[in-house]
Amino acid sequence: MDTTVEQIGAAVVADLRAADYMESTICQYEKSIRALSAFVDGHGGAYTPALGAVFASMTISPRTGRFSAQRRFGYSRLVGLFDAYVTTGRMDLGPRTRGGGGARPQSSEFAGLLASWEMDMEERDLAPATRAAYGRVAQAYLVFLEAQGGCCFDVADGASILGFFESLLDRWAVSSLPWVISNFRPFLKFSGRSDLVDALGLLGAKRSHGILPVLSDTDQELVVQACASGIVSARDAAITLLALTTGLRACDIAGLRLGDIDWHAKTIGIIQQKTKNPLTLPLVSLVAARLAEYIVDERPDSGDDHVFLRSKAPHTGLADHASIYRVTADAFSKAGVADVKAGTRFLRHSAASRLLRAGVGLPTISAVLGHADPESTNTYMSVDEHRLLECVLPLPEGVRS
Repeated sequence: MDTTVEQIGAAVVADLRAADYMESTICQYEKSIRALSAFVDGHGGAYTPALGAVFASMTISPRTGRFSAQRRFGYSRLVGLFDAYVTTGRMDLGPRTRGGGGARPQSSEFAGLLASWEMDMEERDLAPATRAAYGRVAQAYLVFLEAQGGCCFDVADGASILGFFESLLDRWAVSSLPWVISNFRPFLKFSGRSDLVDALGLLGAKRSHGILPVLSDTDQELVVQACASGIVSARDAAITLLALTTGLRACDIAGLRLGDIDWHAKTIGIIQQKTKNPLTLPLVSLVAARLAEYIVDERPDSGDDHVFLRSKAPHTGLADHASIYRVTADAFSKAGVADVKAGTRFLRHSAASRLLRAGVGLPTISAVLGHADPESTNTYMSVDEHRLLECVLPLPEGVRS
């Protein structure tokens, strides 16, 4: 196999054109290929994955002298295609999320422990987003231990837990630490270190449970009108309306398959990625209409059976929750609804609020939202302002001013 950059690069460009990539995107790849060619020519002329790894690490822009996220993504994406071609003879043009996952521990004990944790999560069939969150914190802690000179997990102590979280404050807000703790605790339990689990309590980080924000009736009407009128594309309207009317999680919307839709009964039936529980939800007429319009008229031809596909090549399923957020945020913008973070979590709050105001019981709301623990639904009681006001007791006569 010819492993010159020119030969592999020509194959990359040919595959991109065959997959109907935009010319502007192909031009960006060609620019990276030229940079890679110049780099490899200075190191013998033949491409190797080792050289590719060095090239992908060149993330400082020579123009600005600063880190370039675009350069990191473009270079690492190209190197991934080259490596796949060298090792398998073909390329994977599927979408990738930004970011390389961060540094991994190098010692055999720490690397083995992390690999065992990742395997355990996979065997328990945890949702991909959950595995990523749990794995990311565990990985960062093991890298931190190595940087402190540690090479054996048995000698890790409570002080290392406190030091690790102190190191996170450079890039995490204090209000985010409870989230990090909840994602870290399962790994420490898996490792059998109950003393380290107890050390998490010394951090004193408590999750705040404020009153949840919800979409106002006026803004909701604007969004629905925009989705119904054609201002928003059929795909984006269907995604936004699904989130607004059903409270589905982003991962379940992105994971929706064509076979999950029962057009006769006007329902969708899924196995939730987070809880693994089955869930059947009704499709209201407007959602069904925009969904059908997308599938019949807009959806690209593809062998991928995900309902919602990328509008640009490669026409595969949407990558992650960030893709769903971009869709809903764009729909809100076109509807003229500003100053709202239009993610699916916010839309879940709004769906729960409407059900609560309609007098639907919490167990039913819990089932609709797909909560594994019905107690999780209690937090939505804070969104029913009218009923909360009914609970306010009058001040006794003696304390009135």
